[in-house]
Amino acid sequence: MQAAVRQWCILTSMEPDRADLLDTTNIYLPSEDIVSREIEGELILIPIVAGIGDVDDDIFSFNDVARDIWRRFDGNRSLDDIIQELAEEYAAPVDRIKADVIGWTSELLRRKMLVQR
Repeated sequence: MQAAVRQWCILTSMEPDRADLLDTTNIYLPSEDIVSREIEGELILIPIVAGIGDVDDDIFSFNDVARDIWRRFDGNRSLDDIIQELAEEYAAPVDRIKADVIGWTSELLRRKMLVQR
């Protein structure tokens, strides 16, 4: 029996040029200024200090793909590692996954939810 291929879909509000600004050999981990919890299969992030995220948002939740990326920000894997793992898991084009992972990482860094190790 062939395993089902998971669909790759992520939405970010990143600027197209930002993808070139990140070094994919960098390693990231969640900021100590947020708490993450999984509740009924949904990942929730809650800032515990002011200035994290957006003024209008107090709680963040991610779609399945964004959650899969977030779980890999463990302080041990580079963005290159994460991209390769996701490309294998989702059987999606590496270039598309790379653009989305870099875009999502840029957005999380902008919101101060990730820090570089």
